[in-house]
Amino acid sequence: MDHMRGRVLVVEDEPDIRESEAEVLESEGYEVSTAGDGVEALRRAHEAIPKVILLDLMMPTMDGWQFREAQLRDPDLAPIPVIVVSAIPPPTGVNPAAHITKPFDLTQLLDTVERVAATP
Repeated sequence: MDHMRGRVLVVEDEPDIRESEAEVLESEGYEVSTAGDGVEALRRAHEAIPKVILLDLMMPTMDGWQFREAQLRDPDLAPIPVIVVSAIPPPTGVNPAAHITKPFDLTQLLDTVERVAATP
């Protein structure tokens, strides 16, 4: 991997899903950081600003809705596009760049990340 395609933050409380998302993104040349809840995601996003955030909605401690509200209030993080990856639809008023319904196909995940990451 000589050329990294950018950093993606995967926010998912289910370890198996989080690991499979990270593995497929890394295999396609993305640098990936992960978080198991919204609190950890905010910290990781500040440590290394990602190009795209993959966000589950149903999580302990700070769920995806709370994360998204905090993200939009933070001027450093607000511009980062979010792809909601959830079995439920995204909330009104916190429109993501895209929504992927669980269970999802890894090709769909990659295609969506590539499309969103390519948007200036």
